[in-house]
Amino acid sequence: MRNSTILTLGASLLAGCATKSGQNQLSVTRLPDAKPRNVIFILSDDHRYDYMGFLNTVPWLQTPNLDFMAANGAYVRNAFVTTSLSSPSRASILTGMFSHEHTVVDNVAPVPEGLTFFPQYLQEAGYVTGFFGKWHMGDTDNRPQPGFDHWESFEGQGTYYNVEMNVNGKDVVYPEDAYVTDLLTDHAIDFIEENREKPFFVYLSHKAVHDPFAASEEHEGIYDDERIPKPANFDTPTYGLHAVPSKDAAGQPAKGSAWYGEERLPDWVKAQRESWHGVDYSYFGRTDWETEAKRYCQCLTSMDASIGRILDYLRKTGMDRNTLIIYMGDNGFCWGEHGLIDKRTFYEASVRVPMLAYCPEIIAPGTVVEPMVQNIDIAPTVMEACGIDKAPQMRGQSMLPLLEGEEVADWRKRIYYEYYWEYDFPQTPTTFGVRTDKYKYIRYHGIWDTNEFYDLENDPHETRNLIAEPAYRETIEQLANDLYTWLEETDGMNIPLKRTVKPRIGDHRNLDVN
Repeated sequence: MRNSTILTLGASLLAGCATKSGQNQLSVTRLPDAKPRNVIFILSDDHRYDYMGFLNTVPWLQTPNLDFMAANGAYVRNAFVTTSLSSPSRASILTGMFSHEHTVVDNVAPVPEGLTFFPQYLQEAGYVTGFFGKWHMGDTDNRPQPGFDHWESFEGQGTYYNVEMNVNGKDVVYPEDAYVTDLLTDHAIDFIEENREKPFFVYLSHKAVHDPFAASEEHEGIYDDERIPKPANFDTPTYGLHAVPSKDAAGQPAKGSAWYGEERLPDWVKAQRESWHGVDYSYFGRTDWETEAKRYCQCLTSMDASIGRILDYLRKTGMDRNTLIIYMGDNGFCWGEHGLIDKRTFYEASVRVPMLAYCPEIIAPGTVVEPMVQNIDIAPTVMEACGIDKAPQMRGQSMLPLLEGEEVADWRKRIYYEYYWEYDFPQTPTTFGVRTDKYKYIRYHGIWDTNEFYDLENDPHETRNLIAEPAYRETIEQLANDLYTWLEETDGMNIPLKRTVKPRIGDHRNLDVN
C-alpha cells in the first residue's frame, strides 16, 4: 500500500458499509502527493474477454476504439470477475467486496441497507459523480442510488429502443427511435461538459451487449454474411451419436477419442448444452447460436462506436491526457465453449472479461498487464486515481501501479470464484473455485456430479478434467484447502439466501433477467 494520511469525516456521522461485524464510519484517506484525475468508468454487459478486434478471435469483428485504447493505453490480459453474473459482479465493482459479503448474490437479490458504494467516497473527496445506464440490482429498481449527484437509469435490463428512464427521480420517456447506447453516451458527454471545471467521475453502464441483441441502424446486419469461428472445445463434451468411444485393438477406448465419460466432464454440462443455454437450442430455438453470436457482434460494434465518441470529445476539449478511462465487461460469455452459451460457470470464457485503461499522462502506449486482476479491484483503483486510499472493508487492490508499468511484488497469485444456484436459471449449480496462473480447481455444491481440475498451461481450453489423476492429488488438496481458507477468512461458509417468491404469477420477465 502506498503511504497515506488519514482524514476522518467524523462530524458528518455518515453511514458506512454494513458488515456482519458492525457498521463502519464513512471516511476518506487522502494519499499524499497524489494528483487526482477525472475518471470515466465504462461497463458493458456480457462482453466476453476475447471479442475485440485486435485479438483476432473473430477476424472480421470491428472494434476500432477498443483497439485504440489497447494500442495507446493498457490491455489487462488476465481480468476476471468474482461471480460471472450481472448483479453480483456489479455489486462487487461498486463495493470492492465478494458476493457473499455484499450479499447481492443473484439478479433479484435486494441491495442490503447501509452498503457503501465507492462513489460515496469520491463525493466526500470533492468529486461530482454521475451514473448513466444499467443499474440492475434489486430486480427492477431504477431509483437514484447513494454516491451519485446525477442519476439516469432504467428498470431491469431496459430496452435498446423505446427507452424509459428514471432521471434524478423523474420518469422520462424518449423518442421510440432513440438507441439506448447513443442516448446514454450523449448524456454522459453533456454531464462532463457541464462539470468540466470540477473533478468528475462518470459511471457509464451500457445495456449492450446483452440479449436480445440489437445494433444501431448504422450497424444492423453488417455481419450477416460472416461465419463465427467455433471454439476449440465446441464439441467437448461430445454426446449423442458420438457418445460411444472408438476402441483400439485390445478393446480399450482409443487414445485421444473425445468420449463424454472418458474426459470426465460433469453431467450438468451435457444437460445444459441440451437446454436454452446450449448451442443446440439457444434462446429456446428462436434462431441458431451462430446467428445470435453475429447479432451480438453487431451490437458490440455499435457500443464501440459510442466509446469513440467519448474519446473524440476528450481529445477535442484537451481532457484526454489527464482523464483515466477504464473499460470492462461485467462478466464473460460462452459462445460455444463446452457447447454452452451464457455465463455463470467458472470456465474461462465465462469468468474472464475485457479490461482496458487509457490515460496518456500515466499509461504508456501498448502496456500489457499480465497479473490477474478482478472486478473487486475497480473501486480501489478509481479511488487511488482520485487521490484517496481504498476503504478498509474492500478486498480488492488498486491496479494503478500495474497500469503505470510497475511490478507489484505482493500482487495476488490466485483468484477465487463463487456462484449461487438460481431458481429461474437452474442449469448451473452452486459453484466455488480457485485459479492460479497454471491450475484451476472447481468445486460444486448440492449436485451429484464430479468436481473439476485443469492444467491450464497444457489444456487452456479445459477439455481434460484431471480431478482423479494421482499425480495432481497434492495440488488439488492444496487448492481445496486454499478455497476453504478464503471462505472462512471472509465469512463465506454460509450460503446467503434471499427472500424471493417464485414463480411470480403473470410475470414473464424471468426470461429477460439473465
